[in-house]
Amino acid sequence: MNPLLKLFETMRPLFDEKKGVFRVFAPLFETAENIFFYPEDCTKNFPHVRDPLDLKRFMGTAIVGLLPCLAAAVFFFGPRVLAMVLVSYVVGGIVEVSFAIIRKGEIHEGFLVTGMIFPLVLPPETPLWVVGVGIFFGTFFGKEVFGGTGRNIFNPALVGRIFITIAFPAIMTSGWASPGAWRGVEAVTTATPMAVMKTQGEMTPLIDLLLGCTRGSVGETFHLGIIIGGIYLMYTKVTDWRIPVSYIGTAAVLGFVGSLALPGRVAPAHFQVLGGALLFGAMFMATDPVTSPFTPSGKLVFGALCGLLTVLIRSFSGYVEGVMFSIVIMNALAPLIDHIVMSIKYREAGT
Repeated sequence: MNPLLKLFETMRPLFDEKKGVFRVFAPLFETAENIFFYPEDCTKNFPHVRDPLDLKRFMGTAIVGLLPCLAAAVFFFGPRVLAMVLVSYVVGGIVEVSFAIIRKGEIHEGFLVTGMIFPLVLPPETPLWVVGVGIFFGTFFGKEVFGGTGRNIFNPALVGRIFITIAFPAIMTSGWASPGAWRGVEAVTTATPMAVMKTQGEMTPLIDLLLGCTRGSVGETFHLGIIIGGIYLMYTKVTDWRIPVSYIGTAAVLGFVGSLALPGRVAPAHFQVLGGALLFGAMFMATDPVTSPFTPSGKLVFGALCGLLTVLIRSFSGYVEGVMFSIVIMNALAPLIDHIVMSIKYREAGT
């Protein structure tokens, strides 16, 4: 027998949920065991499909898709990004573990993705204590109060991001460091490409937007990496292509038409897609399987409405960016979209 497996077998009675001496820490023990070994509760014979695609592997694949964004963030904005990720994981993990112990349930791997996404949507100069406050609020009020992973209505990372945007507006609008500033290449400035376009009418060159040579949230500037990671997640079936394609496509079409009708107010198609957080939101946040519709047609409608709201908020509101607001609004409408789709598809007999 594997020595490590034997060790877990020996220790299991100590963490038994009913009689174990350390039963209060049973969720931690189960999580540690599942990190090293597949769960034992699986079928052995046909007709069941045997595949280890459990929540752990699902979330692990999502993390892999985010790695190009993380690597680019560290390259452009320095090792401080890793400190932001660490704070996010520590604070979010404490909230997750605390609720698992209180509920005497399992520790789900969902917080690993939330803990990675959250710091990637923050300005590079965000104070670490603000990172901690944001991930605490997002995990606590965006997920755990609804029952934990699989029961939350809103994307937890976006809940935390919106909270600190409203609570600390000065901090969240003044931390835009230029790529390379940590190496002394450029000074810290206060304008993102979308803000420059909205206030001054100037657009950043396409190649700079694609390669991440712009100011913005730490994980949202290297659009080439976002595209690679997003395609990987769609290829592995972790995300559904319908949401990002309809989201990006709608924003691009509206940007093309709107820029012709209202030049200077509505950004053109390429800038709608690459000028801000739209691509990152479409690939990694709108595609959250818990907070988005489950019907194929519903996913298309969901993505299209996200694109519509994003363009409207960017063009006609006081906010420079509209991605996080549009996704959270559509999270609330996702169940209604599925209900309408199902009602149309499966009409009652005689109607």
